Amino acid sequence: MEKKVRSADGKDFVFLFKGSPLNDFLYPFKKAANQWVARYIIVIFAVIIRCAVGLGSYSGENTPPMFGDFEAQRHWLEITTSLPMTQWYFYDLEYWGLDYPPLTAFHSWFLGKIGNLIDSSWFLLDESRGIESIDLKSFMRLTALFSELACYIPAVIIYTRWMGRYYNKAPSIDQTIIAAAILFLPDLIIIDHGHFQYNSIMLGLSLLALNNLLSDKLALASVLFTLSIGFKQMALYYAPIFFFYLLSLCFFPRFKLTRLVYIAVSVLSALAFLFGPFLYAGGIVQVRQIFLRMFPFNRGIFEDKVANFWCATNVIIKYRTIFSTAQLKSLSLLLTILGMSPSCYVIFVTHSKRLLSWCLASCSMSFFLFSFQVHEKSILLPWMPITLLLNEVDPDVISMVCWFCNVSLFSMTPLLKKDGLVLQYLVLGLLSNWLMGNLSWVRKYTNYFIPFVSKRKNAIPVLPHSWFWRIIIVGFYFFAALSLYLDCFVPPPANLPDLWVISNVLVSFVSFGLIYLWLNYKIFQIYSSKLKLQ
Repeated sequence: MEKKVRSADGKDFVFLFKGSPLNDFLYPFKKAANQWVARYIIVIFAVIIRCAVGLGSYSGENTPPMFGDFEAQRHWLEITTSLPMTQWYFYDLEYWGLDYPPLTAFHSWFLGKIGNLIDSSWFLLDESRGIESIDLKSFMRLTALFSELACYIPAVIIYTRWMGRYYNKAPSIDQTIIAAAILFLPDLIIIDHGHFQYNSIMLGLSLLALNNLLSDKLALASVLFTLSIGFKQMALYYAPIFFFYLLSLCFFPRFKLTRLVYIAVSVLSALAFLFGPFLYAGGIVQVRQIFLRMFPFNRGIFEDKVANFWCATNVIIKYRTIFSTAQLKSLSLLLTILGMSPSCYVIFVTHSKRLLSWCLASCSMSFFLFSFQVHEKSILLPWMPITLLLNEVDPDVISMVCWFCNVSLFSMTPLLKKDGLVLQYLVLGLLSNWLMGNLSWVRKYTNYFIPFVSKRKNAIPVLPHSWFWRIIIVGFYFFAALSLYLDCFVPPPANLPDLWVISNVLVSFVSFGLIYLWLNYKIFQIYSSKLKLQ
């Protein structure tokens, strides 16, 4: 029988990964007095997978003169270690000018100093552009790996432990298995360790901030989240939920001036740490330039093909020929505010810990769908809080999360194809689905033809119980498979060279839009219930 444990909201915790390879691999450690061994093992395997992906190509490899994101990150190490701080955000903006917030600049400076101790030729000003030596590649890959080990991986383990202790009452080994399921999902792995970026720091700091909100450490949560925005401005996708949750705690059930003051002081202290050195070194001009670089509205509402509202509907409505940039900014702002309003309202009136990850998911999805200058990789912002929903005590939620993860990976196909990461994309996608038991349905059919195959129960249901969602999800997999087949084996018409890319955008956008609606439905379902939400 499946074990059941009474959860915080009165539901029975049924371990939803029972029967999966992940469960089979880690469950022998159940009897250990301390689960540190199981956690150590999943971290080791997570590192191995990331190292394996790092053996492949990266963004812009062998593609001069601009190369790609790998060169951008390397170039930032070059300029931060070769130039005074006052020139960091002004130097040669036509190449790969620094356009992320100050914490990224400090991170680049720190890594550049370490790299210069190993081989100073990697970061010689201007002379090192486009360098692609194996030693440099190894160093850069290691910096991404250690950055994730420092921020994101511990944050995931801490979150699943908190949820297991205080919400779903999952035993320790089950907490570890859920953490492993999150850490083996391919999206972040293939972007940070394949394409090459440091998204794990921004996501890790945001998740650490969320963990501290759950533990009622409001000042530390405020500092960590401010640092997350200070590393990558896309963390603003989460900002409305953090803001309204903290504001609610200051005003309900009664106004608490002291709490409001120390939260404000915490945020201002973090901002002083980020911008103070630039203000001291170069005055307000420096700070103004940082903000101009962080928010490049002059690039237009979108650049590449991305599965959001603007790019998908641009097939019919040519926005950039009808509206000015200023008008598109206003339209984008309006739709984004409307999209995030339901989650902001609910988190403000409830300040519910249970709803934090739900509301972060909905809010960040509305930013992805409607905001200005969205990139394919921005799906990682809603991806992070949605993956946290694997901790929910509901097989239908687990099924929807697994579907979303497959959609998000599929939506990045054009980018990964351009980077030469198709093999990693396919292997990681199959691996994560197999580990969580999403391919256990295959066993159901092999039992008819191979008598000696064990007739075990399937793991989590591959599809939700609702026939509506079953039809939608099966329809997605059909059209996604068709799109992949056409993209790989059938050349697009000469007059429509982006036809298969557009098909990817449309299939992904429809799926993301439905997932956004589902998130808001679940939020209001939980909100309207009479269950204790804390």
